[in-house]
Amino acid sequence: MNPCCLKVRHQLRYQHQRGVAVITALLLTALAITLVASLFWQQQVQVRSIENQRLQLQTQWILRGALDWARLILQEDAKHSSIDTLDEPWTIELSETRLDQYVENSRSDSDQTDAVLIGRIVDAQGRYNLRNLLSNNLPNPTEVVVFARLLKSLNLAPELAQATADAMAASVKRATTSSDGKSNTTPNAVSLPFTHNEDLLAVPGFSGEILRILKDYVIFLPEQTNVNVNTASAVVLAARVPNLSLTDARLMVTDRERLTFKDVNDFMARIPDKQTSGTGTGITDYKISADTHYFIVNGKVRLNRATLEMQALLARPGAGFNTTVKWIREE
Repeated sequence: MNPCCLKVRHQLRYQHQRGVAVITALLLTALAITLVASLFWQQQVQVRSIENQRLQLQTQWILRGALDWARLILQEDAKHSSIDTLDEPWTIELSETRLDQYVENSRSDSDQTDAVLIGRIVDAQGRYNLRNLLSNNLPNPTEVVVFARLLKSLNLAPELAQATADAMAASVKRATTSSDGKSNTTPNAVSLPFTHNEDLLAVPGFSGEILRILKDYVIFLPEQTNVNVNTASAVVLAARVPNLSLTDARLMVTDRERLTFKDVNDFMARIPDKQTSGTGTGITDYKISADTHYFIVNGKVRLNRATLEMQALLARPGAGFNTTVKWIREE
């Protein structure tokens, strides 16, 4: 074979091998870059997940601290006042308060921390306690009428009152029936599945819109309670007190802003035209009072990109007793 041809063939083979080596090197480089990028991405996801967990724990810590502060405020209030009104310190709402200087931030000083706390204490006994609908685990006709009046004032179907009482009674019966089918219902049974307003959706006729309307007027408390005449709305007062019209209840709420009710007798004495007189019902049957033992604490904290809302029910038996947490809900 011609030496020139051999030389050309050798050069072509060398160039081919060189091209394959270059392509292989490029492929290996691309693969290495992809692997490194994937590792960096996984690391970034893990770091972000750890940051989210840290922020979530910090928001929970802030809200639990705010809850302890609310307990202290209520305990101090009980020491200095035997009644609860809307002009006391615990009613002051905590508007958007920045907590940047109090919350530890692991980032550099150049990064800004957005830490905001919002909170409010609400008198739970300013609402109608749906637990009153049952007496000895059976529907209480008097309380059914009260709830029906409240529903009617809000332009809702009054028939829902009886349906609610029946559903609650049925749930008690199920909760207190033994596994062998024998009923062991007792007058003191309190194991009710109805603990929050959302549980009313299990009652035929209730909807999300109805719950939105009732949100500020009804509540489930651990036991039967009175309505605080110093904090209840006109709708609740008109429903709670027989023959008290909604118009007159609004007048009493307005008058309450000028001078709070010092006790139940003071409230009854200031009813316009004494409309409840002569009904044959004693004051104690109205289930009203001027003090409160249950409070709702609403809190919201925003820490950078993490936001957490909390609602808790506090029980305050009275002066000299510790305020305890009955339940906490977080969103």
